[in-house]
Amino acid sequence: MTDTLVTGAQAAPAKPATRPARPHFSSGPCAKPPGWDAAKLNVEVLGRSHRSKLGKTRLQYCIDLMRELLRLPDTHRIGIVPGSDTGAFEMAMWTMLGARPVTTLAWESFGEGWVTDAAKQLKLDPNVIRADYGQLPDLAQVDFSHDVLFTWNGTTSGVRVPNGDWIAADREGLTFADATSAVFAYDLPWDKIDVATFSWQKVLGGEGAHGVLILGPRAVERLETYTPAWPLPKVFRLVSKGKLAEGVFKGETINTPSMLAVEDAIFALEWAKSVGGAAGLIARSDANAAALDRIVAARDWLGHLAPDPASRSKTSVCLTVAGADEAFIKTMAGLLEKEGAAFDVAGYRDAPAGLRIWCGATVDAADIEALGPWLDWAYSAAKASN
Repeated sequence: MTDTLVTGAQAAPAKPATRPARPHFSSGPCAKPPGWDAAKLNVEVLGRSHRSKLGKTRLQYCIDLMRELLRLPDTHRIGIVPGSDTGAFEMAMWTMLGARPVTTLAWESFGEGWVTDAAKQLKLDPNVIRADYGQLPDLAQVDFSHDVLFTWNGTTSGVRVPNGDWIAADREGLTFADATSAVFAYDLPWDKIDVATFSWQKVLGGEGAHGVLILGPRAVERLETYTPAWPLPKVFRLVSKGKLAEGVFKGETINTPSMLAVEDAIFALEWAKSVGGAAGLIARSDANAAALDRIVAARDWLGHLAPDPASRSKTSVCLTVAGADEAFIKTMAGLLEKEGAAFDVAGYRDAPAGLRIWCGATVDAADIEALGPWLDWAYSAAKASN
């Protein structure tokens, strides 16, 4: 049976028989881990102080799981901080920048946000290296006598740095990596990263509001030997009496965390261990991205916003749609949501009109595969409705 839209002579094709079992393809907050159920969360800590023995134990356990899964060296500290990835990255900027010249790399909206903060808020007159959506800047231009700010995986453009080979091992400045769509999806070279930030709501499918700040030894040295010229709000303060506030990296959070969000993150981290740890998470993301690549390759009306596979994201994959404008994409996304076939797949508001499909580890490859025919249906239906 063919479903017909109000279109004149054109008719939409029949709807596919099979929907993705979990149609959650949003690029943040992302799909919960397979098997997730709120009833499975440990709620013993709820209603207790986060500074109680139990509260601190659960926060430290969450940190220990992240260290294990990220294969993070003992030289690096992990802290749970307020404000999601944005708060974590701004905390790093406000507390450490100003000691050296600054270079910022921007090829999508969040990178541009760090440019704005460095230039207009901190007034540091940064050297800015830009590229258009879908492209990566010339990494050879980076001067590593500067502090360098960049997104490891550009969530809104689908462009990532291919690896850490471009980062100088003998750098004088610090590297600040906004890695929120990259951790748990790529094997990150921690010897090349001095500061990294992310949030649970991306590859782990956790809840928002909390960020994670990772500091290497060179970042700790900066914090203990440099005092910024500007005042710092309480939630940004990482130093006490000239020394790193070590408690922040042992579960003693700066402000009150949501212990429900912490338990949700613990669930995701324990699930990650059950599927093979870091290697298992990377393999799942790779399989999802490969499944979506096959869908794109089989359709002449679909393309990748990032043309170079070496710098194409394997998590937040951004697609072009032939002849589509913002209104067309909105129609497609609305049709898919109404049918329960795909949620939240329109591209980011500042990016070129297109689709964005999350392929992180909490998505199942079978659901990506089931999405293909629904994209065909929504594309044809949107064309018929014009």
